[in-house]
Amino acid sequence: MAGRFRPVGLVAASTALLLTTACGGASLGAGEDQQSGPVKIGLLVPQSGTYKALGDDMKQGFELYVAQHGGKLGGREVEIVVADEGETADSGKAAAEKLVKQDRVLAVSGVVSSATINGVKDLFETGKVPLVGSNASPTTLTGTEYIWRTSYVNDEPGKALGKHVAERAGGPVFLIAAGYQAGKDEVEGFKSTFLPAGGTIAGEEVYTPFPGTKNFQPYLAQIEKSGAKAVFCFYAGGAAVDFVKQYRDFGLAGKIPLYAPGFLTEGGVLKGQGDAANGILTALNYSADLDNPANKQFAPAYTAAHGTAPTTYAMASWDAAQVLDKAIKAAGSTVTSASVNAAIARVGDIDSPRGTWRFNSGGTPVQPWYLREVKQGANTVSSELGRLGG
Repeated sequence: MAGRFRPVGLVAASTALLLTTACGGASLGAGEDQQSGPVKIGLLVPQSGTYKALGDDMKQGFELYVAQHGGKLGGREVEIVVADEGETADSGKAAAEKLVKQDRVLAVSGVVSSATINGVKDLFETGKVPLVGSNASPTTLTGTEYIWRTSYVNDEPGKALGKHVAERAGGPVFLIAAGYQAGKDEVEGFKSTFLPAGGTIAGEEVYTPFPGTKNFQPYLAQIEKSGAKAVFCFYAGGAAVDFVKQYRDFGLAGKIPLYAPGFLTEGGVLKGQGDAANGILTALNYSADLDNPANKQFAPAYTAAHGTAPTTYAMASWDAAQVLDKAIKAAGSTVTSASVNAAIARVGDIDSPRGTWRFNSGGTPVQPWYLREVKQGANTVSSELGRLGG
């Protein structure tokens, strides 16, 4: 990796330069041999709507890696073209089509929504343009050749927690989640490791209407009456803030341990939850306090640039830039979308802020997972839960 941190001002200046050059159109098209000059990379992330905060994290993580490497990937100057994914599959698909067909980018990164990535699958597969996604990865996305993800499959955070909770709950566990695909993926993932480890469920799992549920009191009363010794839940965004605050106000915090995929307390929602989040236990593939050389390069630089600790969304996007850096370099003198995609399949181990990982045959990471606990308003690593994705 390139040597030392750049001062905040230099990082910001480098990023600004990269984004302004994106208007120039000097790069050749995706299918053409880009032997010299800048390469053009698309960032497909929300810049408006419900998921803008996640999109900002992803954009900032990707841009930080490029800035730390002198504005280059694989030794080549980079033009970054940002397209607004928005908050629907239709808006995401339109933005992706612009990047591939009009801007003719070499490769694309980003994508928050599972609906978007399912909607653009055929565009990238038939267009033979690599998408190195850094968030969305539904369990239904299989059999792809040009789509890679540096994040995780949706059910893996739940899988990572199941055995641990079964061994420590001391009785039945109540399962509750937002009633959409990601919530169902997480619950099924949790059960897949929880039940074989001897865990028992308190009644039937509950799926709360999404996105309309604001009042969780009836469900909290159900938890209280169930005899559960612990709760596993899946919520993100505003629902995560509402659920955690109401869990505390109802008197369940400190009485019935609350476990969840890391999204429950990740990023801006943790600030919104305040003291109500203390003691919550989550599983995620990253925590800003991890002690490894790559994270010591990444986390302080990100915090200095943006005034906040990096999230898993920012980290996975930093890694996506690293994957493209390695692949473009490995492609050598013939840099095309096809040659870069072939090189991605051979990148091997990635020295990441999360710990070392590599792509499996399905294009997702074989990686470590961590148990985190919220202490004094911050996620802190308690232990490693093992590796998933193999």
